[in-house]
Amino acid sequence: MSDYRAHLSHLSVPAQKVRLVIDQIRGKGANEALDILRYTPKGAAKPVHKLLTSAIANAEENFGISRDDLFVATVFANEAPTRKWRRFGARGRFKPLLRRSSHITIILRERSA
Repeated sequence: MSDYRAHLSHLSVPAQKVRLVIDQIRGKGANEALDILRYTPKGAAKPVHKLLTSAIANAEENFGISRDDLFVATVFANEAPTRKWRRFGARGRFKPLLRRSSHITIILRERSA
């Protein structure tokens, strides 16, 4: 059994927020996962939907696998580099802002008969 994967790097959404979305689709069929992401009202749902569509297209075009036979075997979000910004506060103080980002990987597998 082979894996069909897609990877997204440097998404400007924190990994903690992406994990709330990807936990909903882990283990689901490909079509069901697309439907779940389409109606999820989180900001991270749109890039994850686009990445899942890319992984399905990779499996269909490169290997000739039907999307009805695919399911989300593994999906995870890791921390990416954090951009450090600065803001100056009252009385000359320094307020750091951490702009976090994430890397997302989706691995699809073919459902065994």
